[in-house]
Amino acid sequence: MKKYAELFFTFAKIGVMTFGGGMAMLPMLQREIIENKHWTTEDELADYYAIGQCTPGIIAVNTATFIGNSIAGPIGGIVATLGVVFPSLIIITFLANIIQRYSEMPIVKSAFAGIQVAVCVLIFNSVMKLAKRSVIDKITAVIFAAIILAGYFLNVSPVIFIIIAAVVGMLIKLKEVRA
Repeated sequence: MKKYAELFFTFAKIGVMTFGGGMAMLPMLQREIIENKHWTTEDELADYYAIGQCTPGIIAVNTATFIGNSIAGPIGGIVATLGVVFPSLIIITFLANIIQRYSEMPIVKSAFAGIQVAVCVLIFNSVMKLAKRSVIDKITAVIFAAIILAGYFLNVSPVIFIIIAAVVGMLIKLKEVRA
């Protein structure tokens, strides 16, 4: 039981200090998990972190689950996961109550309008950066434009677009290989 409590509180400490996403978590993991607790090695942590990035979900949660599982089995994975999400759960619940209570105030509405614009710009910037790396020739430009238009005019799941783009990309590559 002591090991589970130690896992929970260690990952709760990491969870409360991880601002900026999973990448910001890595230095804290190195300090807490490797240097302070000696639960894993640099190589193992790199493996857990890589697997955490490649699996669906949040990197911080996935990595905590892998580390907890390696230290104390499946229950350890669950306990570490609960530890890393617990601070966010408390903070978000607190903020949600405040936001709900004051959401009708004009100043709060204005703040949210500004936040929405900022989020749109951040998403647009991310899309543009991805497009610069992804749209590398005429074929990828056509796929990009087709999906933008289809996404605007059709009410279709994004998963469908991803599958179609993957199939088109594979067919084009097969055609190139055969030529």
